[in-house]
Amino acid sequence: MKQSRRIDPLLSRAQDQEDAVARVLAQRQSSLDEHEARLAELRRYADEYAHSQLAATSPAQLANRRAFLERLQSAVEQQSRTVDQSRQTVELERGRLLLASRDKQVLEQLAASYRAQERQVDERRSQRELDDLGARRARLAAAEAQDA
Repeated sequence: MKQSRRIDPLLSRAQDQEDAVARVLAQRQSSLDEHEARLAELRRYADEYAHSQLAATSPAQLANRRAFLERLQSAVEQQSRTVDQSRQTVELERGRLLLASRDKQVLEQLAASYRAQERQVDERRSQRELDDLGARRARLAAAEAQDA
C-alpha cells in the first residue's frame, strides 16, 4: 500500500476531530450569545426600574424598592460572571479548533508530499520504460539493418 493511502485514515480522523471541535465551539458560542442577551435584558430592566418614578409612600416601600434594586444588581453581577466564564470557554474551544485545524493541515501536507513523491517515482518508472522500449527498437532496427 502506498504511503499516501496509509495516511488517509489519519486524515479522516483528523477531519472528524476538527468537525467535532467546531460543533462544540458553535454550541459554546450559542450559549455565550444567550448569556449576553440575558445580561443585556437584566441591565435594561435594572436601569428602567432604577430610573422609574414610582411613588413610595412609606419607609417600608422605600426599603422594599432598595432591596429589589440590590437583588437586581446582584443578578446583573452574577450574569456578568456567567458571561465572562462563557467567553473563556469559547476562547478555549477556539484554541482547540485552531490546534485541530493545524493537525489536519500537517497531515494534508504530509499526504500531498507523499503523493508528489509517488508521482515522481511513477513518472521516472514510465520514463525508464519508454527509454528501454526506445532502446530495444533502436537495437532491433540496427539488427535488421545488419541482416539486410
